[in-house]
Amino acid sequence: MDSTPHGASVTTAGFGVKGPRGWAFQGIDIAAEPGSLIAVQGPSGSGRTCLLLALTGRMKSAAGTADIGGLPLPKKMAAVRSVTALAHVPGVAELDPVLTVGEHLRERALLQGRFGGALRGLLRPRKERRAQARALVDAALEAAGLDLDSLPKGIRTSVRDLERLEALRLSLALALIGGPRLLAVDDTDLKLSDGDRAAAWALLRSLAAAGTTVVAVCSEPPEDAAGLVLVRTGRQEPKATAGHCPGTSDTSIAANTGTTADTDTDAAADAAPAPETEGPEATADHTHDDTEGTTADALAQARRS
Repeated sequence: MDSTPHGASVTTAGFGVKGPRGWAFQGIDIAAEPGSLIAVQGPSGSGRTCLLLALTGRMKSAAGTADIGGLPLPKKMAAVRSVTALAHVPGVAELDPVLTVGEHLRERALLQGRFGGALRGLLRPRKERRAQARALVDAALEAAGLDLDSLPKGIRTSVRDLERLEALRLSLALALIGGPRLLAVDDTDLKLSDGDRAAAWALLRSLAAAGTTVVAVCSEPPEDAAGLVLVRTGRQEPKATAGHCPGTSDTSIAANTGTTADTDTDAAADAAPAPETEGPEATADHTHDDTEGTTADALAQARRS
């Protein structure tokens, strides 16, 4: 295990996920130290979401090796899930537009208290537990930069009434309540204006600077790439396999980067079983429809885990 108190290192070599219909992604190499900001760039359907799910122990890998904070994948998937969190992942970790900001926060704090705390904590007086829950929520909101007083109806504002950047901040705050060592964020820059996109990357940088390792999916990395670990998914060269994500759609491949890694597992609750691996030539002719099917299969499996 890492000796660092918080962020998890991320190390992968030839990492890949395969579903019933083909590869979601393949050949991913990452070396990221604790507290790194890792940007996963690639076109929609290139296996980006599946990579997030695999790195957080929600989807079982079929090729290569991975280590998240000293926890090897897929052997320690359950342990990896316990030290990681997802934010803004459609169909897996997304906001309910009908609920208010306050309802989301209370629900997450309640779940954290029941399933994320030690038995000793559960035996403490209710008043003390409530105070601790409030402290966790306040700290998460501050880290995510979400000012409740600035919202149209404050804490009673419905998710459907939030601006896109505000919704992203709320999703991040909810994930941070559990104090994850690694935070995985999907669709970071989706439909954001240039100004909001810059603000989103500044926020993610601040979270990484504070010690949490951040893995963020994007269509384009930030202009300031200083200190950024960049990973690319999508069709590359002929040898790079055509991949599909059981919950995304298309091929994936290659990765570049710069730091360290860790991981953990649970045989029962994790991703579609991976059939025998095929070479790139065996998967390169999969159609776009097949790719989307593979992605959907994988995401469905992740939701069940």
